[in-house]
Amino acid sequence: MKTHECPSCAMDVPKKDETCPVCGYEFPRQKKSTIIAAWIMVILLLLYLVF
Repeated sequence: MKTHECPSCAMDVPKKDETCPVCGYEFPRQKKSTIIAAWIMVILLLLYLVF
């Protein structure tokens, strides 16, 4: 099972959980549009460097 560490209490929390069960810290979620925009910028930068 994949986990990440809670920055508030240092407990290992399953990645599927949105909040820490110990301290209640809410993990920030990235929007899909932000991820897509980042990939487009990377591709454009690579194309600029190649040509």
